[in-house]
Amino acid sequence: MTAGQAAGKIPPPPFASAASAVAQPEVVVLHVARGFMKNNNYLVIDPATRQAVLVDPAWEIEVVEAALAEHRAQLRGILLTHAHFDHIDLARPLSQKYACPVWMSWREIAASGFQAERLIGIDETPWSLGRLTIEPISTPGHTPGCVCYLIGDHLFCGDVLFAEGCGICKDVDAAHAMYDSLCLLKRRLSAHTRIYPGHTYVRPPGRSFAEVLGCNLYLQFRDRDSFAAYRLRKGQSERKLLDFK
Repeated sequence: MTAGQAAGKIPPPPFASAASAVAQPEVVVLHVARGFMKNNNYLVIDPATRQAVLVDPAWEIEVVEAALAEHRAQLRGILLTHAHFDHIDLARPLSQKYACPVWMSWREIAASGFQAERLIGIDETPWSLGRLTIEPISTPGHTPGCVCYLIGDHLFCGDVLFAEGCGICKDVDAAHAMYDSLCLLKRRLSAHTRIYPGHTYVRPPGRSFAEVLGCNLYLQFRDRDSFAAYRLRKGQSERKLLDFK
């Protein structure tokens, strides 16, 4: 019996072989907002079957449903990078309406207490949706159980990595974890991997990792302590931290 079965959850589908999961997704960027909060949601579609997952849905359900209709996509699941309110806002209502699972890391579930009727706890085991492979990558730091999702050559990274920076960290231990997570991404990602963060500051989503690596100061540090000192430096403007474009 798996951990998911023991907890009454349905485990992810089995990982497809490389031969059966070679498709690249169709990615639809949804810019949504409520008040000062502006987020990027992503509709990720298997072109062959039109099955889709939605990443970090928030704020404007009509935008999501219009995109599903326009792109003839069938919502088959919701991927959550972490449990902050602006990334989970529509997870429960959309899961209920479309009878689809919600995926979040076990560690994030434990740390946040997030619950949903069709919630599935995950580790780093990949699974398939149609011809797509969904590969979770554990990237703690912004929260204890943050996860990025690699689907083909596309990384959906929530608040872990932005084009211009990285997510906030609450203390030195979290900043050290963030440094390790960014180093992991630097090792794992290819230069042409497309980066899709949860928020846009200046550069739009979908930049290549080579471009992000060249312009993102937070990817240049060579040790945990100097990274943590800069990430936690005094005098940072709270207003600018939420100055999403």
